Amino acid sequence: MKIVNPANGETLRLLVADEVATIEAKYRSLREGQKAWAARPLKERIGLLDAFGGLLGRNKEELAKTLSLEIGKPIRESRNEIDGAMGRVRYFVENSEKWLSPETVNESPGVQVTREVLAFEPLGVIANISAWNYPYLIAMNVIVPALIAGNAVLYKPSEFSTLTGQYIQHLLFKAGVPEDAFQAVIGAAAAGQALLKLPLDGFFFTGSYKIGRSIAQSLAGRMIPVVLELGGKDPLYVADDVDVEKAAAMAAEGAFYNAGQSCCAVERIYVHEKIHDAFLEALVAETRKLKLGDPLEEATTLGPVTREAHLKVLEGQVWDAVARGAALKTGGHAMDVPGNFFEPTVLAEVDHTMSVMKEETFGPVIGIQKVKDDEEALRLMADTEYGLTAAVFSKSEERAKAILEKLDVGTGYWNCYDRVSPWLPWSGRRNSGMGTTLSYLGIHAFVKTKGYHLRA
Repeated sequence: MKIVNPANGETLRLLVADEVATIEAKYRSLREGQKAWAARPLKERIGLLDAFGGLLGRNKEELAKTLSLEIGKPIRESRNEIDGAMGRVRYFVENSEKWLSPETVNESPGVQVTREVLAFEPLGVIANISAWNYPYLIAMNVIVPALIAGNAVLYKPSEFSTLTGQYIQHLLFKAGVPEDAFQAVIGAAAAGQALLKLPLDGFFFTGSYKIGRSIAQSLAGRMIPVVLELGGKDPLYVADDVDVEKAAAMAAEGAFYNAGQSCCAVERIYVHEKIHDAFLEALVAETRKLKLGDPLEEATTLGPVTREAHLKVLEGQVWDAVARGAALKTGGHAMDVPGNFFEPTVLAEVDHTMSVMKEETFGPVIGIQKVKDDEEALRLMADTEYGLTAAVFSKSEERAKAILEKLDVGTGYWNCYDRVSPWLPWSGRRNSGMGTTLSYLGIHAFVKTKGYHLRA
C-alpha cells in the first residue's frame, strides 16, 4: 500500500496491507486477550491510558510532522490536533472511574435490606474504523474509553492516515497496553469489509454517510451496538446585529480550517440582507489572506486537500453553482502545481438548487446566501438531510437559541463553530449518523449494563 504526500504527490512509504488471514489472526488474539485485560483493575487500565497521553505530548513534534506529511494539514494545525487529543485522553482518565464504577441506585431499609446496584461490563472485542481528517482526535473518542472500559480494540485507521495509526499503536504498546488488547489493521476498503464479517461485539465508524449506511445495513441483523459518526452540511446564520469584520474572520476560519475537511466545518452561510454586502466583501478579503503552501512551513495556513480524487468533486460543485447563476468571488480552481491544492473559494448569489448548498463539500469552498430575516434563515438551515451542527452569530443569546432550538441537529453553536468538547456528547441525526461518543454518554457507549437486586 502506497502512502502519498498530498502536497507534492511523492511516495512517503510503502506498507504491506493486511489480508483476510492476518485480520482474522489479529481478531483471535484480541478475543483471547480481552478477558484478561478486562480483569485488570479499572485504575490500572486508566493509568496505562494516562501514560499513553503523556507519550503523545513527549512526541508531539514527530507526530505532528508525520500527520502533516500524510494528510497535508498545516503543521500548526497538526500540533493543535495533538494538543486536543491529549485533552481528550485527560478527560477520559479523570472521569471514567466515576462513570464506570458500580452504583447503588436504590436501597430499601427494613427487616431485609434490599439494594439495587447498576454495574457496567465491557462489550468485548470492538472494531473501530476511523477517519483521516482528524485521526488523533477521532481515534481518541473511541480507543481510549473503549480500552478503559475493558474492551479489546481492533482499529483500522484510514488508508490516508495509516502512519498516524501506526504511531497510535506504537505509543499504546509503549505505555503498557498489551498487544492482545489492541491491534491495528492496515488497509483500505477491503480491510474494512473483512472487519464487517468478524463476530465482533460492537462497531464504531467515522466517515461518509454512504459508507455508514452500508455498514448499518450489513450489521442490522447482528444485534450489536453500532455507532456511526457521519457527515454534515453544517449551516451558519449571520444576523444583522454582529460586528461584520469579526464575524467574517470567524466564518472564514470555520469554512477553511483544515482546508474545510471537517464534518462540522461551516459548509453554507446565510447572511441577513442588511449586512450581506459588507459581510461578503469582508469574507472575500479574509479568504484572500490565506497562504497556500507546504504544510511543514510555519507560515502556511491552507494545505492541500488530502484525496486527489476529491478535487473533481470540488470543481463540480463550483461549476454547477456558476452554471445555475452563482457569482464566483474568488478561487474556484484546482491549482496547476504539484499536489492536491484547491484555491479557497467563495460563491455568492447561491440558492438551494445548487449542490454546493445541499451536498457535503468537505473542502475549501463556501456558498453565501442572502436572507431577509431570521425566519427565512431558519427555513433554509433546516433544508437538509443532515443533522450534525448549526451555528448562529448574533449579539443576542436569546435570538440565537430561538433558532438553534428549532433545528434537528446534535450540536448548536452561538458565536462559535467547529468545536468538539469531551464534556458534551457528539452525535448526529438523520444522515449525520447515530449513537454517541464523548461525555459520560460516550463512556457508557462502550459498556453493557447489568442490574443487581441484592437482599441481605
